[in-house]
Amino acid sequence: MTLPPLPAQPADTPWPTAEWTAGPGLPAAITATLDAAFTAEAAPRLGRTDVVLIVQGGRVVYERYGEGLSADSTFPSWSKAKSMTQALAGLLVGDGKLDIHAPADVPEWRATPDDPRAAITTDQLLRMSSGLKFVEDYVPGHVSDVIEMLYGAGKEDTAAYAAGQPLAHPPGEIMSYASGTTNIVARVLSRALGTDAAGFEAFMRARLFAPLGMASPLPKFDAAGTFIGSSFCFCSARDFARFGLLYLRDGVWDGARLLPEGWVDYARTRTASKDDPDAPYGAHWWLGVGGPGSFSANGYDGQYTVVVPDLDLVLVRHGATPLDLKDNLKAWVGDVIGAIRQGG
Repeated sequence: MTLPPLPAQPADTPWPTAEWTAGPGLPAAITATLDAAFTAEAAPRLGRTDVVLIVQGGRVVYERYGEGLSADSTFPSWSKAKSMTQALAGLLVGDGKLDIHAPADVPEWRATPDDPRAAITTDQLLRMSSGLKFVEDYVPGHVSDVIEMLYGAGKEDTAAYAAGQPLAHPPGEIMSYASGTTNIVARVLSRALGTDAAGFEAFMRARLFAPLGMASPLPKFDAAGTFIGSSFCFCSARDFARFGLLYLRDGVWDGARLLPEGWVDYARTRTASKDDPDAPYGAHWWLGVGGPGSFSANGYDGQYTVVVPDLDLVLVRHGATPLDLKDNLKAWVGDVIGAIRQGG
């Protein structure tokens, strides 16, 4: 698969490490569509919209918040934190501290000789193709490993809960989205650093957040000291946009390469899956919601950071969209980006 090129920051556009600069705005018809998402009339179709922020050419071209919210407000990441975890993995790859194609450093899988899970690589975890059984269900009353991991028996040690699951498929064959795998990855990263929760948070802030000017992130750790990378890193919309811009700029920020060369392409390369060759997933990033070549960090309840290389665009949306409306919201995001692509 040929990936579309990632655009460089326009020469006359300052990097938003300290402040974002404003762009020329969007066509009136698109602005009207975006504004309408905040109305009571839109709620039955899209749920509640708290913020939409669009960056194009490195500049803010649209930004609106719901009642009582502002640029200082923080929003839940939910699974958008998975894409941040992928960035943290990239930093360690660049440091030579992590080989994603080697068997992952998971003690539970080495406790018993010949445990087939010992062959699972970090790459397979990042691609959601580890083969581990994990029920990703958010409906109350249903069997759900993700709810049990975050709020039940697994909440004290989320990585151990996920690592304790048996294989449902041979590793590397089937892409099956599972939040537990991200918490295994987060613990792998912490072990590679040889640090505790405080040290890992310091690493996150020094190596990822601070260089981008992200001052708002609030990552959450479990009692075992593992970053709950599956679900919990609160940020402002502007900081989520900074993170998206890092990926739009191929892991480079203001002349400095933060992520290893090729790491963003790795994120946006489709994961092979025998049961679904067109599965819309890369390495801890979703594919295609903003049209061909786009990739996105998606979170429960309608959280999005969508990176669109052909438009040099990042779209951030936060709100509260019930599960039965999620397809409406996904289509809305795609339609908005499609309208921008067509010039309004």
